[in-house]
Amino acid sequence: QELPETVLLKFFRPENTPVPARPEQLSNLIKTSLHYPESFNHSFHQKSLCLVPVTLLLSNCSQAVVDVMIDLRHKPTSSEALEIHGSFTWLGQTQYKLQLKGQEVYSLQLKACFVHTGVYNLGTPRVFAKLVDQVTLFETSQQNSMPALIIINNI
Repeated sequence: QELPETVLLKFFRPENTPVPARPEQLSNLIKTSLHYPESFNHSFHQKSLCLVPVTLLLSNCSQAVVDVMIDLRHKPTSSEALEIHGSFTWLGQTQYKLQLKGQEVYSLQLKACFVHTGVYNLGTPRVFAKLVDQVTLFETSQQNSMPALIIINNI
């Protein structure tokens, strides 16, 4: 007995047709990724503060212009997270507001400050986004990626 032939369905949508954003899509407006060394060697005896450059890459996944707010003040609330990863500080400005054009990629240069050796989770920045023509405030939190672990070594 022969199996029926499989037919592939193709869906077409004209390129410039605006698609209304549903709430679940609003949490996927901006894709973020952190770029940093996996481990960092520092002599804490010579200098007590260890500064590590970190790049936060923001990619607008939509065709629309998007308002973005980045908040670096967020700290893990569970004591377990602090015990495992320890605490660090972002140096400089703690909040950023910017506007990304459709499909634009923006690179934000940050500095993380450590006072001890250990394993730390750099994945603390909170990113909020909304479409420019929306009246609402920055209330749609963008989905966080995996933990961004860095190892700080003493040399």
